Parts: sequence; structure tokens; C-alpha cells
Amino acid sequence: ILDLHGIKHNDVDRLVENFVLLKELPIRIITGNSDKMKDLVIKVLNRHQIEYEQFKPSQITILK
Repeated sequence: ILDLHGIKHNDVDRLVENFVLLKELPIRIITGNSDKMKDLVIKVLNRHQIEYEQFKPSQITILK
């Protein structure tokens, strides 16, 4: 689990990219309720063509 609470928006790209590329699936990224944080995470996932789902509004799950 990568919890982005308290993380600055400028640091999100690098943290998320390293997390999704280096960790074994399934993984979860907790974004909180910030639309900006969700958008930043989704931007990284789309750049790497990573499929994701949002089972809960405040987190993104990557299964495969």
C-alpha cells in the first residue's frame, strides 16, 4: 500500500512511478479525497499503460 496522505503534489509522480514499477501486484494507492491527487496518480498509471480500478473513492487498486 502506498499512502499519499501528507505527500506534496510535486513528489507524487516519482513516488507513484517507483511504487507501481517496483512492487509486486496487487497494490493499492491511497489518494484521499483530493481530486488533484487522484488526477496525478492516474496520469502516471496512464503513462505506463497500467490498468487500475477504483473500488473506493479514496483509493486506486492495480490488480494486473
